[in-house]
Amino acid sequence: MAGVKTATASSYTEVFANKAGTVYQSDREGCWYIDFDGKLVRFDHRGLLKLKNSICRVDIEELLLNSDRSPEIEMVFICACNHCYFLNLLQIISLKQLLEGTFVMLELNQIIRDRLHRLPF
Repeated sequence: MAGVKTATASSYTEVFANKAGTVYQSDREGCWYIDFDGKLVRFDHRGLLKLKNSICRVDIEELLLNSDRSPEIEMVFICACNHCYFLNLLQIISLKQLLEGTFVMLELNQIIRDRLHRLPF
């Protein structure tokens, strides 16, 4: 969603992006925006963690190998959130990669900040 990035570029920071979507951080609003598959959703930090945990709990391997169950669509619902996702397996994999990349970037940012503040100058 290029409109978010260009219209309010000064208030949003792109945290991580892949082919399927982008995660933005808004320091001013204290929230996160996930632009995934044409849908832009706002999350607080707790909601973002819940979404990541929900996506990571989906057993993709079992969905692929279990022939008794149709693995076409999975509903990802987050408690106390107004949004839910109906995703196919490829979308689940893409969203999982997007969220994992986001949290790696956040952790890396925290490691760099910790290292910089520990070093005496």
